[in-house]
Amino acid sequence: MAAVAAAAAVAVGRLLRLRVARVEGHWHPLSGGGLLRGFLQPASADGDAAQKRQVAHFTFQPDPETVEYGQTQKMNLFQAVTSALDNSLAKDPTAVIFGEDVAFGGVFRCTVGLRDKYGKDRVFNTPLCEQGIVGFGIGIAVTGATAIAEIQFADYIFPAFDQIVNEAAKYRYRSGDLFNCGSLTIRSPWGCVGHGALYHSQSPEAFFAHCPGIKVVVPRSPFQAKGLLLSCIEDKNPCIFFEPKILYRAAVEQVPIEPYTIPLSQAEVIQEGSDVTLVAWGTQVSSGHTSWSCPSGVGKLSFFFFITHASPHNLSPFEIMFIKVCESVSVLKRSSLCPFFRFHMSVIAFDVGSHCLIISMSIHVAANAVISFLLMAE
Repeated sequence: MAAVAAAAAVAVGRLLRLRVARVEGHWHPLSGGGLLRGFLQPASADGDAAQKRQVAHFTFQPDPETVEYGQTQKMNLFQAVTSALDNSLAKDPTAVIFGEDVAFGGVFRCTVGLRDKYGKDRVFNTPLCEQGIVGFGIGIAVTGATAIAEIQFADYIFPAFDQIVNEAAKYRYRSGDLFNCGSLTIRSPWGCVGHGALYHSQSPEAFFAHCPGIKVVVPRSPFQAKGLLLSCIEDKNPCIFFEPKILYRAAVEQVPIEPYTIPLSQAEVIQEGSDVTLVAWGTQVSSGHTSWSCPSGVGKLSFFFFITHASPHNLSPFEIMFIKVCESVSVLKRSSLCPFFRFHMSVIAFDVGSHCLIISMSIHVAANAVISFLLMAE
């Protein structure tokens, strides 16, 4: 009976909210256009305007081709990841790749062809057990080998949270540097695409960015993905490498065929100006760089930053930035990152100016594609 009463209360509350929204003119009536369009389409001035389906539009803008690292080839982001893994296996005979379905190429095809090329002892599947995958990777790394673990979706990394935070991140410190698992890299598809709903859309980097002893990396492009992944694999600290799913195929640019690295723990200045600073990483860098402009009267866009390594202890580039710029805008994909930047940005900006956060709503990602896209745009 209690469950029935609770369900009835929820239904009544929903109806009341809809009635208020209709009276205030915020939304179109739920007419023949369907519940979906009735919820999502804001009312126009004349009320009789045709209802239109509104979703986020994303266009990736590639960087200029670089010749610094030799011959290049057109790759999307998942092909750039495959190329980096191929380079690592070829260079390091101790390197192994393991995870759910990686032997078959993975759900996003990032490891396709690697088992055939390097053998089933170096590229192999694991049981569906994220805690076991990371624990196994820690053990391999402690022996001195290079462990490249894949968590099939970032949403499923939480069963391995204890292994990452209490084992991998603390191994070197608790042993007095007698032992470490610094050769461990954990890869995982990350972020919202628009149809992933609750368990295939999350961006959990903030949970790990607070933890000393690990590095968290989110690339913004195929070129960055390959160089940063190779840097993670060669770094002497355990790294978590989150790969934006929406860029796997949407992002295409020229990427060097030979291995190269991009330094971790540095911020990239994409565009300089004098008035406003935007700070972002991953997918938000591309969407912000291609579609944002300063409001009228604000001035020139200043210092569009790409953070390669999310850590609250790595803010020296921002300290320099705030000396020059008074206003900053931090662009966060999910609201879980609010505590991560709210405190550290506030400390830096306290004496030199002010800042604000642009974040998505603190809600789950819906199964409905249109609602998901609206959340991504918001």
